[in-house]
Amino acid sequence: MNCPKCGAEARDIARFCPRCHATLRYQCPSCGHEQRHGGECEQCGVNFMKYITVVVAANQAEADKIHEKIERRSNFMKNLLLTPFNFGIPLFKSLIFGSKRQRGA
Repeated sequence: MNCPKCGAEARDIARFCPRCHATLRYQCPSCGHEQRHGGECEQCGVNFMKYITVVVAANQAEADKIHEKIERRSNFMKNLLLTPFNFGIPLFKSLIFGSKRQRGA
């Protein structure tokens, strides 16, 4: 087979062109079907870019939730450790106002 980008000769089982490293075989992210062109899967019809965009967006939302939870915990621990120096005022504020924010969100 010939590479569609540079025209170099490549074996049929090659995933990438040996000369320009262009992708010669694409694997569907949904069903795993391998094909010679990207874009849309020949077997299940999934659009590669839309599928990957949705997966990345879902992972980003989950990562944001985890990050927010870790940030709340670290702020609580910081306020707890600083209680002797600031008389616990920031700790009380975070407990009172933080719980209202969580219920409202």
